[in-house]
Amino acid sequence: MSMAEPVRVRRLTDEEGAKLQRLVRRGEGKGKTSVVRYRRGLVVLSSAGGNTVPVIARLVQTSEDRVREVIHNFNKMGMACLDPRWAGGRPRRITSDDEAFIVETATARPEKLGRPFTHWSVRKLAQYLATNPARAVVVGRERLREILADHGVTFQRAKTWKESNDPDRDAKLDRIDQVQTMHPERVFAFDEFGPLAVHPVGGCCWAEKKKPQRNRANYRKLCGVRQFHGCYDYANDIIFGVVRERKCVTNSLAAIRACRQRRPDGKTIYIILDNLSAHKSKKILAWCRKNNVELCFTPTYSSWANPIESHFGPLRDFVLNNSDHPNHTVLAYRLHAYLAWRNANPRDPKVLAAERRRRAEMRAEKGLRWGRPAARAA
Repeated sequence: MSMAEPVRVRRLTDEEGAKLQRLVRRGEGKGKTSVVRYRRGLVVLSSAGGNTVPVIARLVQTSEDRVREVIHNFNKMGMACLDPRWAGGRPRRITSDDEAFIVETATARPEKLGRPFTHWSVRKLAQYLATNPARAVVVGRERLREILADHGVTFQRAKTWKESNDPDRDAKLDRIDQVQTMHPERVFAFDEFGPLAVHPVGGCCWAEKKKPQRNRANYRKLCGVRQFHGCYDYANDIIFGVVRERKCVTNSLAAIRACRQRRPDGKTIYIILDNLSAHKSKKILAWCRKNNVELCFTPTYSSWANPIESHFGPLRDFVLNNSDHPNHTVLAYRLHAYLAWRNANPRDPKVLAAERRRRAEMRAEKGLRWGRPAARAA
């Protein structure tokens, strides 16, 4: 009885040998297809070099039957046998239209779909999809999570929005924009910053790793609150003001008078401020008419149009955060000390002017004024 001849690839052509050698030495990346081509090419090249099937199986870490199958395929098909021909797998149970329907349902409020919930859980959503009489989609919870994640739908905290309901919104914003552009040297901004309370305030600072600075954990408020009545000289980038016990007509009028005193030439000055009732009293309006002061009120819910608002952020960050002031006297002293440092270290006026021109050009190019908020979703 004669023995069967060992399984071996046919003699390679020079081109096949060069391609196989390049594939085995250099590889083709790290994709699934390139890994399959590499392993099959290694089997063929090893067999062409005279290695037996058991040796090749140990080298490639596969079965001997699989090695013989690759060799036979190469002898029949040549280099084309290296390319994998994966089957399509079982038919998809959830189509692309079903996925779109799932995303649409997940992003809709359950109340609109007849369910007494304010939001979906994965379990409730899967149950609704499976029992929906109009279009039933049976999907497991884990697969449902994957579909939502693939379409960029995540579980998020709901946010609020606020729009100005002021009928004169555009006119007020136009006037603020006009005075800042036409008379920047005569523009002031006024607003109250507070409440200022005496208690430890958390914050952040530079410290050694895992050794943060610590403040006492006593949040008892025994000293009442104060309000900083701040004024901003728009042209000179200077902030000044006084710490008061409360907001009232008298204190607001004192701040307006302080702005007037910085331009004692009698010409009109423009003060941008919000719609607090204390800012619109008959006493203040009469004094402003008499002393050539024009009050430019921001629209309702649009205090962001006041230039001083952006300067209160650093004031809170560098004076209040990470602090534990013992009393209001110390707090007021440190607040004014910071303002003195800030005003003594101003930014370059040319840089400020260039930034203002750039913002005006951007608004003109985009056809926007003051970055209107996006329209409310239906």
